[in-house]
Amino acid sequence: MYSFLEVHNRRNTRSVKWDALNEVFQAKDVLPMWVADMDFKAPEAVNEALINRAKHGIYGYTIIDDDIKSAIVQWLQKRHNWKIESDWLSFSPGVVTSLHMAIQAFTDPGDRVLIQTPVYTPFYKVIESHGREIVKCPLIQKDNTYTIDFAAMEEKLQHVRAFILCSPHNPVGRVWTKEELEKMAALCLKHKVTIISDEIHSDLVFSNFQHTPIASLSKEISAATITCMAPSKTFNLAGLQASYIVTENKEKQTKLEAYFQKQGISGLNTMGNTAIEAAYRHGEEWLNELLRVIESHKNYVTKRLEEETEELKVISAEGTYLLWIDCSRLGLTSEELKAFMINEAKVGLNAGVAYGEEAAQFMRMNIACPRATIEEGVIRIIEAVKKRKS
Repeated sequence: MYSFLEVHNRRNTRSVKWDALNEVFQAKDVLPMWVADMDFKAPEAVNEALINRAKHGIYGYTIIDDDIKSAIVQWLQKRHNWKIESDWLSFSPGVVTSLHMAIQAFTDPGDRVLIQTPVYTPFYKVIESHGREIVKCPLIQKDNTYTIDFAAMEEKLQHVRAFILCSPHNPVGRVWTKEELEKMAALCLKHKVTIISDEIHSDLVFSNFQHTPIASLSKEISAATITCMAPSKTFNLAGLQASYIVTENKEKQTKLEAYFQKQGISGLNTMGNTAIEAAYRHGEEWLNELLRVIESHKNYVTKRLEEETEELKVISAEGTYLLWIDCSRLGLTSEELKAFMINEAKVGLNAGVAYGEEAAQFMRMNIACPRATIEEGVIRIIEAVKKRKS
C-alpha cells in the first residue's frame, strides 16, 4: 500500500544526512546510514495537508487549537494506553530544545544529572552547557542486550537533582519493560529526583514489545515527570520542528513554560501544526506498515552480518530504527573503526564512542531506508571486513 521500496534522491535538498557528508565524514562517496531521519516520504495524508495549507498562501501567526491537542490526546490513548488531559500539553520546536529548557527549569548550576550510558549524544551537551554535572550510570551489556544496574543507580540517585531517561533507548534499542520503569521511578521518587523522559522513539517498537510512558504508571510518578515526545521520528517530520511536552504537575508545567518564554519560544510554525494533526489523525496505517518494513530490515542486517562475518554482532533491538553493532572483534580503536567504515567500507555510520566511552568499539546504523540501500550498505561492510582479513 505504501512505497517503502522506492529510492528517493535526497541530494541537493539541504538534507543533513545526504548533503553534509563532506563536513561529517570528510568524504563524499560514503553511503549515509547515520543521523536519525528516514529516507521515506512522510504519509501522503501529511503531504496533502501541507500542500493544501500552502495553497492558502497566507502564513500568519498560528494558534495551537483544540483539534491539534485532541489529536495528540487520542494518539497517546490509542497507541500507548495513556490517558492525558489536553491542558497537560506544552509545545516546543524539538525534543532536544525541551531537554535544554527542562534542565534549566528543574536544576541549578552545579547540580548533578544522571544519564544511562551509552546514550543519545545531545544528553551530554544538554547537561554540561548549562553548568550542570554529568553522572553516568552505565547500562550492563549482557546476553546480546542491555540491562540496568539498579544498585548503582540508587547509589547515584542520592546525589543528583534530575534523571534524563531515554525510552525507548537510543542507541542500544531497549524498550524498557513496565517492571524496569517502575523500579527506576520508585528510586527517583524515593530520592526526590525529577524525571525528564525523552520518549521520541515511543511509536517505533517492534512486535512483541510495548512502550509504556513512565508517567503513565501512577499519579505520583506523573507528578515527578516531564515527558518529551514528538511525531518527528515516527513520521519523518524532523525538519518541520514540532514537538510537545506532557506535564501533569501544573507547578512544573508553569515553571517549564516560563523558561520557554525567557528564550522567546512560543507556539509552533504553521506547517508543524498542520503536520502534527494530519499525522496523528491519518498516519496509523502507514506507521504499522513502516514497523513491519523496519523489523524486516533489522532481521536482514542481523542475519547477513552475523552469518557472513565473525567480527560483527548486532545487539538485539526491541525498538527504534537504529541498530547497535558490536565491532570489538575487529580489534580496532575507536578512531581506527571510524576510519575503517568511512575509507574501506564506504558507509557513513555513527561512531559508538560519541554515545559514551564504553561504546568505543560500536557503530550505530540507521535502517530506515529502502531495502536497496540496506543491501548496498551491508554488502559494503561485509566485503570490507573480508578484504581486511585476506
